[in-house]
Amino acid sequence: MAYDLQEQEQLEELKSWWSEYGKLVILGATLAALVIAGFQGWRYYRHSQSLAAVALYEQLEQAERTGDGKRVRDIAGEIMARYGSTPYGDFAALSAARVSFEGGDLAAAKSQLTWVVEHGRRDEMKDIARLRLAGVLLDEKNYGEALKLVEAKPEDTMAGLYADLRGDILFAQGKSADARNAYQLALDRSEAGSPYRATLQLKLDSLGEATPANR
Repeated sequence: MAYDLQEQEQLEELKSWWSEYGKLVILGATLAALVIAGFQGWRYYRHSQSLAAVALYEQLEQAERTGDGKRVRDIAGEIMARYGSTPYGDFAALSAARVSFEGGDLAAAKSQLTWVVEHGRRDEMKDIARLRLAGVLLDEKNYGEALKLVEAKPEDTMAGLYADLRGDILFAQGKSADARNAYQLALDRSEAGSPYRATLQLKLDSLGEATPANR
């Protein structure tokens, strides 16, 4: 429930962008810092931190590819502790949370996702973490706390996913009319050719026809 395909694609797009351009951005910023004498020491330190985070994150990705969950969590913990102010802190925490969730350690997953919500460097990453955390809480039947998380206003690209999960939570609470409205909003916000629309339509169909009072 906590990790669906659409939301994972959002994260993969961000990771792909950083994989392709992140080092250039960091290098450019580092060179710029060297030019500005007044801020040279501080900025050089900041960007040398990012370069160190890159090296560790590459090790984390290798551990992911080989299915070494313990190493993923260990490296992620180091990145979060030492380089949490870089964008790689967000990626590492989300990777660790996924591994923890898949391993059944929901307490660790919630802790790692909460870290991103509270310390994330990018709004998109916070949105993904908040959505995943709400999904974990839904699995735990903690509907009230899950609903609070998805009632936050995310970036536009995440609005449909938030509405979809809100529908799942409301449905679990027995609030079919409200769930229908949430699913309809998610359907309206989805892309016309997306296969994801079929899933949303199935959810709507499973609720039956809306009564006149709910139309």
